[in-house]
Amino acid sequence: MNVYMTAGTFDFLKKMEGKYPNEKMVTMVNENGALLLHETMEGSKFKEPRRYEVLESIGEIKKEGFVVLNNIAVTDEGRPLFEHQFKNRGQKIQNVPGLIAFRLLRPKSSNTYVILTVWENEIYYQKWQNSDLFIGVDTIKGTVIDAQQKTFASAPYVSKYSLTK
Repeated sequence: MNVYMTAGTFDFLKKMEGKYPNEKMVTMVNENGALLLHETMEGSKFKEPRRYEVLESIGEIKKEGFVVLNNIAVTDEGRPLFEHQFKNRGQKIQNVPGLIAFRLLRPKSSNTYVILTVWENEIYYQKWQNSDLFIGVDTIKGTVIDAQQKTFASAPYVSKYSLTK
């Protein structure tokens, strides 16, 4: 499975989503703009998308919810260790209250992985962050995993969005 993402204005991306009613696309928005996500077994409908391969998938991304994208730049030598650490993560959190979907996305043309989670709302996400099940990149940075080899190319960053109908 592939995931493609493109940014733009909300109106433009909603029109693009409407242009392909048989494709699995969702538009999300935050204070900085909008993002259109396309999940497919085929190629992208976008001109210049960010391209990802889905390594793990739990649940279905619907047109409502709160989305968190953890963007993590990983070195070439750190990729196998990173993937090992985060693969099967969705299975460990799939029963967390409020979680709708999880995707572990491997970049096809960059070094930035994305851990995408979709929640019923932001409150469920915050509760999960404060739980024992939460292991973020900040938690492992500077630990044995990171010390064994240079895993991270730069500091991770988080983007948060609301899905729109």
